[in-house]
Amino acid sequence: MKQVKRLLLPSAISCVIAGFAPTAFAQDNVESGMLEEVVVTGIRASLINSMAIKENSSSIVEAISPEDIGKLPDTSIAESLARLPGLAGERRDGRTSGISVRGFNENYVATTMNGRELLGIGDNRGVEYDLYPSEIVSGAVVYKTPDASLVNQGLGGIVDLRTRRPLDSDRIISFNGSYEMNDLESGNPDYDDTGHRLALTYSDNFADNTLGLAVTVATMESPSQEEQVRAWGYADAPDGSKVLGGHDTFVRSALMKRDTISAVGQYAPNDRLTLTVDALYIDFEESKVFRGLEEGGPVWGGANWNATSIEDGLVTSGQFDGFHSVIRNDGEVKDGDLSTFGFNVEYMLNDAWMLTFDAAHSESTKDLINMESYSGVGRAQTPTQGSAAARTWVMDPTTGVQYSAHPTIVMPDYTDPNVIRLAGPQAWGGAIAPLVGGNSNAQDGFVNNPSFEEELDTLRLSAKGDLDISIIDSVEVGVAYSDRTKSKVNYGAFLVAPGYDDSLPADQQTAIAVPEKYIEGSANLDFVGLGSMLAYDGIGMYRDGLYREIDATQAETARLGDTYSVNEEVFTAYGLANFSAGIMSGNVGIQVVSSDQSSTGFDTYTGADGTVVATPVTGGADYTKVLPSLNTNFQLSENQVLRFAAAKTMSRARMDDMKPNNTIGFNFDAARRVSDDPEFSAWSGSSGNPGLQPIEAVQADLSYEYYFADDGYIAAAYFYKDLQNWHLSTSALTDFSAYIVPGYHDKDIAALASTQGFTDSMVEAGDGYVKGTELQGSLPFHIFSDWLDGFGIIASATFLDGQVEYEGVESDIPGLSDEIYQLTAFYEKNGFEIRISGRKRDQYLTEFYGTSLALTPTADQGAELIDAQIGFDFGAAGIESLDGLSITLQGQNLTDEETISAAEDDPRQVNKYQHFGANYMLGVNYKF
Repeated sequence: MKQVKRLLLPSAISCVIAGFAPTAFAQDNVESGMLEEVVVTGIRASLINSMAIKENSSSIVEAISPEDIGKLPDTSIAESLARLPGLAGERRDGRTSGISVRGFNENYVATTMNGRELLGIGDNRGVEYDLYPSEIVSGAVVYKTPDASLVNQGLGGIVDLRTRRPLDSDRIISFNGSYEMNDLESGNPDYDDTGHRLALTYSDNFADNTLGLAVTVATMESPSQEEQVRAWGYADAPDGSKVLGGHDTFVRSALMKRDTISAVGQYAPNDRLTLTVDALYIDFEESKVFRGLEEGGPVWGGANWNATSIEDGLVTSGQFDGFHSVIRNDGEVKDGDLSTFGFNVEYMLNDAWMLTFDAAHSESTKDLINMESYSGVGRAQTPTQGSAAARTWVMDPTTGVQYSAHPTIVMPDYTDPNVIRLAGPQAWGGAIAPLVGGNSNAQDGFVNNPSFEEELDTLRLSAKGDLDISIIDSVEVGVAYSDRTKSKVNYGAFLVAPGYDDSLPADQQTAIAVPEKYIEGSANLDFVGLGSMLAYDGIGMYRDGLYREIDATQAETARLGDTYSVNEEVFTAYGLANFSAGIMSGNVGIQVVSSDQSSTGFDTYTGADGTVVATPVTGGADYTKVLPSLNTNFQLSENQVLRFAAAKTMSRARMDDMKPNNTIGFNFDAARRVSDDPEFSAWSGSSGNPGLQPIEAVQADLSYEYYFADDGYIAAAYFYKDLQNWHLSTSALTDFSAYIVPGYHDKDIAALASTQGFTDSMVEAGDGYVKGTELQGSLPFHIFSDWLDGFGIIASATFLDGQVEYEGVESDIPGLSDEIYQLTAFYEKNGFEIRISGRKRDQYLTEFYGTSLALTPTADQGAELIDAQIGFDFGAAGIESLDGLSITLQGQNLTDEETISAAEDDPRQVNKYQHFGANYMLGVNYKF
């Protein structure tokens, strides 16, 4: 039978004592007949504990164990998860927030905390892992193969975050503090590039270890910087080649604030009963400014242009003029909070059987203000408007494009407050024209203000006990119930600056200069060759009421068309049997999952008076799924394990796909109105699918693990997932003639080149697969020589292949990279800790916020990230007066890796470039 390791190994072995205690001290105790227990700490303790969890599990898992209380090997749980074999991190705004497991992003991964389903504050099911402070996490286990007792499942796997239990440890008082700095200098004069983190943890037990209390309080202010280029897209040139249609380029500065309180209380009056109450509250705020230029170019922008170079169907260089640049001083504030309260009872009926009852309630809210402020050389369509932009451009494989001065036309000075006017340089206000005197030049900004609310109630009752029947060792049966509701209100408003008069025609409108009190200085866009521009506090002007606000719900069908509420009630019954026979052990089980889902929303189109007509709609479905699972382990020797697993698992539909809404939209862009290409039509439609059932997969896994030392192992795994009823977005060519409103959609209906466009909807249509090979290992150098004790490497390589097919068309799996590599080299001895880590992942499918903050698919080109850490633990070094104190210096993204997304079929067509700079953190940890 498999030998069970202890998770905290005392260093009774002489080589370990020699490595972590002063030599004379160890010698004295051995000679006197006393053996002092020395606990392994730091990176190697984390590795040993994680290996023990992996080896002793009946499923195929990966695990994270912190080096110490409040001290993960990385700055966040997201960074640590991203280092595990088969997992990959996704950077968002320069931070690792999303996690893919075996090629599936977080929307297809179940996330739990202490076995309970976990909420986030995102737009969908996926959890933003960096929302949860590392100080409250005592570890994490990633289940790559499920068993029947794991009632929350996902196609990629299950990530279970663990928090501390006070009755499981002695008294702890721990303080963590750090100073953070970004090496990319702030691109905006009103934001800093430094921040801090502070945390205090107290855990103790009382009354002869029958009462326990653990509390953690943490606060954080973390800065980030960014240089970004975003392409409008690539238009069709007259000769059939593709050409950049326009861009918006900016420098972003942000500050993320997070305050957290976590508390756990336990009461165990006797050996049979344990009561646990836990609570978690997270208050989150992130403020940002985006300052830059938005410019249309060839074809879509209506500019004068000529190509100077065309290569393999792409215009690679050229010149344009005639487009009035839009100076953007945008701002964003995201406020969110999350609270969870749970109650757990464990009761031993007798020496063989235990009953467990668990109940929890969670809530999360998010309010997002994303404000756009337009300015330039004057209001569009007025005779006082200044000169248009003129530039030369060259396509660039990194940023996508680089600009330089036009050879003959001189540009206006965009930094001069006397030149810049607070008004839209482009006539983008067609949607509100009927509300502002019929003119299309009234729009001077926009605000997106979606709000989300989510609630989750869970109940679970289980019984498990020993059985000695044939090969059955024990069984577990249980029932679970969850009630989850997520709602979104997609509010937005057009902004009109002072100086606009509804009673005047377009060519008689005026515009004001930017009020001096809001001017901050200038923002520099030299990284892409655009020079500098005036920087002012756009979101401050909005909050002060400087702008007139026009509710976009009246004019845009997509507002109420993306306002919805989705409810899910899920009842699960399960049974699990653990078995053993000779060298074989494992479990077999089954889940029966009954779901009842419903949603409410609106059907929307534009009525005869030019305003949106909205009709409430509802929808839903109910269904039952049966999910069997098998995990078998063959103990080939004391330290070699062969595992085989098979299961049917599922991931529920994205909640934004489950809305019942049907939406008809019309784009007032002049180029779209005269286009006869349905792909570039002014018309569009979209519909939700409230009856979407989960995506299912039948999977098989084979894994070999060899543990040749307490801190050394190698493992290889192969898996195959057969995907069924994958959710795909399909487009149907639609004639929108019935929705034309004379005098609103176009002053001259004949000017509409086409009334055809596409209606998008989500259907259960795809079948496919994901398969992969995972190679991993930990090699401590002390097995070669005592002189190398303290050195080691941890490495993994993951090779994935997968796709979904529908009617002969292949689609990518969101989050799947063909190759993922992880390598960590470390040295740890006598208090010194040095670690250098590298991560690399190939291109993968993801999504970004597009127009009106709509999630838009895109291909991320992947990244190679290098991080490093150096630390010193005074207690491990034998300095008794400073025992418990350690300091750490960490650096992330040391090679200053960019994030690039591009067209899947042509990586030269970069649609988004992001540059964040390296990040550094100096931290101190003190435990007493």
